[in-house]
Amino acid sequence: MAGLSNYYYFNFVIRTSSVKKDFKMHPRTFPFILLFFLNCFISNANSIFIAMDNTQSNHLKAYGIAYWVIEQGVEVDWLLNYKGGSFMMDYYQKIENELIIRGVNYTIISDGEQNRILSEIANPASNTDVMKLEKAPKVAVYSPKSALPWDDAVTLVLTYAEIPYDVIFDDEVMYDELPKYDWLHLHHEDFTGQFGKFEGTYKNFPWYRQQKMEFAESARKHGFSKVSDLKLAVVKKIESYVGGGGFLFAMCSATDTYDIALAAEGVDIVGTVYDGDPPDPNAQQNLDYSRTFAFKDFKLRMNPYEYEYSDIDNQPGSRGLSQNNDFFTLFEFSAKWDPIPTMLTQNHEKIIKGFMGQTTAYKKKLVKSDVVIMGETNGLDEVKYIHGIFGKGFWTFYGGHDPEDYQHRVGEEPTDLNLHPNSAGYRLILNNILFPAAKKKKQKT
Repeated sequence: MAGLSNYYYFNFVIRTSSVKKDFKMHPRTFPFILLFFLNCFISNANSIFIAMDNTQSNHLKAYGIAYWVIEQGVEVDWLLNYKGGSFMMDYYQKIENELIIRGVNYTIISDGEQNRILSEIANPASNTDVMKLEKAPKVAVYSPKSALPWDDAVTLVLTYAEIPYDVIFDDEVMYDELPKYDWLHLHHEDFTGQFGKFEGTYKNFPWYRQQKMEFAESARKHGFSKVSDLKLAVVKKIESYVGGGGFLFAMCSATDTYDIALAAEGVDIVGTVYDGDPPDPNAQQNLDYSRTFAFKDFKLRMNPYEYEYSDIDNQPGSRGLSQNNDFFTLFEFSAKWDPIPTMLTQNHEKIIKGFMGQTTAYKKKLVKSDVVIMGETNGLDEVKYIHGIFGKGFWTFYGGHDPEDYQHRVGEEPTDLNLHPNSAGYRLILNNILFPAAKKKKQKT
C-alpha cells in the first residue's frame, strides 16, 4: 500500500504543471491542493500510539477506544509491558477524532518510529511482546434485571469506557443463549441459593423480599422446587460454556459461591430459612473439590445468619488491614512465554489499592496448585487476582466489590468513574474484556 501511495504521489508531482494548465488553477489554490495530497500520502505511513503509562490522561477510556477501533474493522496492536501496555494502530482521521472526543492522550508516529518500537519489543532481552486485537468480543453480564441497592464494578466501567454489553440472567442461561457471547461476567451473586446470606440483616427490606420472591418464581418456571437447584443448573451451564471456549470473569461473592456450588452438587448445604428443609448433616464431608475451578479443602460456614459462605474468604476482621495499608501486588510474567497472565496484569502501577467485598480475597492455601496467581497481598496468606483454564476456555476471579470504594455498603451511591479515569484497580477488569480479542502477532523476520 505504501509503495502504491508513493507511485501516485510522485506521479502527481511530475504532472502538476499540466494540471495547472488544464484547469487554469489560481496560483494561490495550488499549494493547498498539494498540501492535501501530501497529507494523504503521509497519513498512509502514520500510526496512532496510545501510551498507557503515567502520561495517559484517561486509561479507562483508552480501553474503550481500543474496543471501538476493532469494532470498526481496524486491527490494534496491544504492546504488552511497553509503557504500561500501550496500544498502536494505523492512522485514520476518524480514530483521531474519537480520541479527541473521549479525552484520551495519543501521539501520531511515523512508519519508521512504529518499526523502531516493534523492533525494540521483539528484542529477546526485552520482557515485551505484541498481541494483535482483531475482533471485538460480544459481552454479557449475568445480573438480575430488577433494581438492587448496590452497583457492579464491571457494568460501571463498561458504561464509562463505552463498551457495549447485554444483561442476561437465569432465563437466557437456561435457554442456552450463552454461546452467543465471547465473554461473560458474573455480577455480585450467590450461586449457593442462599440469597446472599442476607437473612439476618435485610430480611424485612422490600428489595430483599422482592428478590426472594422473583428467584423462587424463576426456579418454578424452570422446573425446580428450590432456588439452590436452579442456581446449580445455571452454574453447570456456565461450566459448559467455559469448557467450550468461553471467557468467564467474576468478582466478589460470585467467585467463591460458584466453586462452592460446583463442589456441593447433589449435597444440600442450604439452611431451612432459605429452602424450607434442613441441610445435609454430612454436607462438609460430601463436598467434591475435584469439580471446582479454583479452590480446594475449604470449610463451609453453615450458620444461615452468618455473612460468609466458607473459609475461602479472608474476613476483614482477621486481615489486620485498613484502607491506609491495604494493597496487593501484581506479579510480573514473561510477555513472550506467558502472554495470557501478562495481558491480564497490564497496568501503569504494580501495587494496587485493596478493596473489600462480601468476598474480599482468598486464602492462598485454599487455591489449587494449577491456578495462576496474578496478584497477592504481601505478608498475608492471601491472593486477590487469579486465573485458570477449564477445557477450551478461561476464567478469572477478582476479589472485592469496587476498586475505588474501599468498603462499598448496600445502598451507597455508585462510584463516579469520572473521578477515577486512571484507576489501576479498574484497569484489571478491562484487561479481561480485551483478552478474547487477542492473537499473538507474528514478528517480521
